[in-house]
Amino acid sequence: MRDFNEIMAFVEREIIPRYNNFDKGHGTDHVQTVISQALQLAQHYPEVDTCLLLVAAAYHDLGLVNGREHHHTDSARIVREDERLRQWFNEDEINTIADAAEDHRASSDHEPRTIYGRIVAEADRIIDGETIVRRALQYGLKHEPGLDREGQYRRLMEHMREKYDYGGYLKLWIPQSDNAKRLEEFRQLLADEPAFRHLFDTIYNQITI
Repeated sequence: MRDFNEIMAFVEREIIPRYNNFDKGHGTDHVQTVISQALQLAQHYPEVDTCLLLVAAAYHDLGLVNGREHHHTDSARIVREDERLRQWFNEDEINTIADAAEDHRASSDHEPRTIYGRIVAEADRIIDGETIVRRALQYGLKHEPGLDREGQYRRLMEHMREKYDYGGYLKLWIPQSDNAKRLEEFRQLLADEPAFRHLFDTIYNQITI
């Protein structure tokens, strides 16, 4: 019988601190939020093993150590290569965890393969206007530091529309989540450019001044 508290202690001690090495939008606060939201969503699915889900949520962004482009597949590889997990999980379960970590990416070209992947993907969709803009701006300032304020705004708006607007690539998977309502609210904010620009300028000033 697996001990959830033992695995949680391992995650808190060995896995969460690794997020300190990533950008501010994917730091320890982010992974802790994803874990918390995933476990909350799991309450709607009694068949879900919360130990598997906990590890999938904890490992989902570890692949960022190698950069963003392939971080989802790198996260899956890290799961499969971590021998410590075999004290709690068999090979099939480790593959399920790895698949869930890989399938979380919003721009993935396929639907998550399991309920674990759908829950982690949904938990990773932190749809809050201020949080979304702050994370995207932090990413832009780190990876394209040569852009001035207007350049960062154009880059961010292009990304926002590509991902979050009607027809964007963001998909939601768990009907019990509040994300659908939050996404609609964010789309309304995107459509109100003066209000969105005010939010951007406020956050830009907080981060850079």
